[in-house]
Amino acid sequence: MIAPENKLEVTDRYREGPALLEDAVRNLTDADLDATPSAGGWSIRQIVHHIVDGDDIWKLYIKMALGNEQAEFSLGWYWEMSQQTWGDRWAYSRRSLVESLSFLKASRTHILQLLESIPDAWEHAAVVRKPDGTIEKVPVGYVIQMQADHVLHHIKRIREILHERGDARPSCETDAPHGS
Repeated sequence: MIAPENKLEVTDRYREGPALLEDAVRNLTDADLDATPSAGGWSIRQIVHHIVDGDDIWKLYIKMALGNEQAEFSLGWYWEMSQQTWGDRWAYSRRSLVESLSFLKASRTHILQLLESIPDAWEHAAVVRKPDGTIEKVPVGYVIQMQADHVLHHIKRIREILHERGDARPSCETDAPHGS
C-alpha cells in the first residue's frame, strides 16, 4: 500500500468528514435515526456509531505508526466477531449521537494536528496483521484516505435510507471534489 499523492485533497476530505456527517443527521427525529432500511441493515444511529468507533480504532494505528514504525497493529480481537456483534456489544442502537459526533470532530482535529507537527507523517507506516496472518506495511496517508472515504461512503448510505423514508433533503456534496 502507498500513501496517496493528493495529500491536501485527502486531508481536506478527512477534516470535512465530521461536519458532513453532522449535516447528514441534523434535525433527524429518533424515529428517523432508528429506522432500518427495508432491505435490512443498520439504522442511521448505528451507522454513525460505527463510523466513530472505526475512526477511533484506526486513530490508534496512526499514533502507533507515528511513534514506532517497528510496531505491529492487529485487529484480530475485532475481526473475531462480526461488526453486528460489536454494534450490539457497544450499544449502537441505544446511544445518543451527540457525544460520538463531538468525539469524531475532536479526534480528527487531534490527528490533523499530529500530521502537521510531525515531519513526513504522511509516509510513516507500521505493519498491519491481516485476518489471514499476513502482514502489510500501511502508510498513515493511506489510513487517512481510508477513513475520509469511510465517512463519505456511509453518508451516502444515510441519504439512501432517508430517501427510502421519503425525506427530500438535498444530497450532500460527497461526490464532488473536495478542498476547492
